[in-house]
Order: sequence, then C-alpha cells, then structure tokens
Amino acid sequence: MEQIQHKYVEVSGLKLHVAELGTGPKTVLFLHGFPEIWYSWRHQMVAAAAAGYRAIAFDFRGYGLSQLPPEPEKASFDDLVVDVIGIMDGLGISKMAFLVGKDSGAFPAFQVAVVHPERVSGVLTLGIPFMLPGVSVIPMHLLPKGFYILRWQEPGRAEADFGRFDVKTVIRNIYMLFCGSELQVATDEQEIMDLADPSAPLPPWFTEEDLTVYSSLYENSGFRTPLQVPYRSMGQDCGLKDPKITAPGMLIMGEKDYVLKFPGMEEYIRSERLKEFMPNLEIIFHKEGNHFIQEQLPEEVNQLLITFLNKHST
Repeated sequence: MEQIQHKYVEVSGLKLHVAELGTGPKTVLFLHGFPEIWYSWRHQMVAAAAAGYRAIAFDFRGYGLSQLPPEPEKASFDDLVVDVIGIMDGLGISKMAFLVGKDSGAFPAFQVAVVHPERVSGVLTLGIPFMLPGVSVIPMHLLPKGFYILRWQEPGRAEADFGRFDVKTVIRNIYMLFCGSELQVATDEQEIMDLADPSAPLPPWFTEEDLTVYSSLYENSGFRTPLQVPYRSMGQDCGLKDPKITAPGMLIMGEKDYVLKFPGMEEYIRSERLKEFMPNLEIIFHKEGNHFIQEQLPEEVNQLLITFLNKHST
C-alpha cells in the first residue's frame, strides 16, 4: 500500500486524483462505485501490479480528492466516459486497457467499451451485469417506494438524512446496510440511515482504519456529486442504440449481494439475454460473496481477476 503513487491528472479543466501502482506494459483501470473510492481497489491494485500490470484507480469527479465539477447537479455518466478516456490520455496510455468496474463504476466501463472499443482490452465487472444509463433492465416501478435508490433520487432527501450524522457514521451505516443480502427499504416514518444498527460490529474485512480512510475522503468531497452520479442521473438516456461489447468480459456476482433481489435481476443474469449484449462474457457466481466482494474476499477476486487478465492479454 505504501508503494501506491498518487498524482493528479487534469481532464476537462478538473483535477482528478489518481492512484497508481506497477509499471507493466498492460494497464488495468479500476472504476469504483458508491460509497466507495479509489481505496476500494487496494487489494486488486497490489495483485495486478505484482502480476506485471500497471494498476490505476481514480476518484470520480466530485468524489474523494478529485475536484468537484462546477455544477454537480448537472453531472452525468457521460462525464465519467470523458474522464476515463482523459485519464488514459493524460497518463500516456495510448494502447488498450482493461476496465474493471464495481457497482455504479460498471456503467462507465460498459459505456467506454461500447463507444471506444479500440481502447478496451476487456471488461470485468462486480455486482452489475451489462446495463447503460437510461437503458436499465431493472423495472424500477416494481421496487418499494421506500427503497434507498428511490429515496436518494429525491432532491434534498438524502442530504437531510445524511446531515443528521457525521460523515464517518454515514459511510459506516451505508457499508453495514449494503453488506446484507436484503433490499434496503424504509417505512414512511423512516429514512434510510434509520435502518442501520449502530451497535452492529464492522465485518472483519472492513476495519476501523479502512473506515477512517473512506470517511476522510468523503469529508473532503461531500456527497453532492455522488448523489447525482449515480442516483439522480441513472435515468438519463446515454443515447446508445443497439449497444454491444465484443471485447472479452467477466461478471463476478456474489450470491449474497442484495442486487440479486432487484426485480428481474437474477433472471437477467442467468438468462441468455445478457449474452446478446456481451457475447464473450463469462459469469462467475460466488456463494458467499456480498456487495463488497472485492474487499470481503480479495484473494478469490484477485485470482479471478489475474486469470482473466492473463488469458486476454496479447
């Protein structure tokens, strides 16, 4: 961890924080979700670098140590596509890179692979199958009205909910809630933060030190942009018709990930419909994996990652 180098790359006038490890000729670019950050990939960066790859993770614009966009409420997933390509160009990655996306970080991985296939060697995602903003396979109208995504899409609601606590407590609550295998649904009398049990101990794979790192990064950025991207912009159509990714793909899905409880999600993943978008996709189910599988079971995920990278490196 001490060997990870930190720098800033300017993209579209914004200084984006980049963490980098390894000097191999082939590059792996890691894309985080929420409430995650570059640090979410610490285990995978070390493994990829040790296997001879150049491992890069960056904080999305408005997250962590990256600069906030001038109008966070107008941010979208299209901006992240620009940022991914801008990071690659800014770091001199002229050839193809592997994209690894977790949770909402899967969306820009898929978008970049569709729009810029010449820049992508392969796409590996955790917890999210092929989807694009505005082209969701999830029938949101079938979700309970107290579901966390629907609540956080309401302007001001999450801000008021989070504002009752310090940042460290908010991150802790979200991690604890998202570790579970059930959907996070509040009653009319509750907010999402009320669902968390403050007395519950952290899982063994997520330490107080980890929590401190996360909270310090979100104390810097706040939640203004993270609430916009992904939650309040996921319904914006990205304008891509008949999308297909021909690059090699892998989906790692924990069977205890609450995302499998989304209406129609497990059926979509287990059906052949997914292969219509990614014909060269391999799907791995892990019996014990939860929503944070790359932190929960790093050795297993690292082995799958390195095997995928080595298999498809040319």
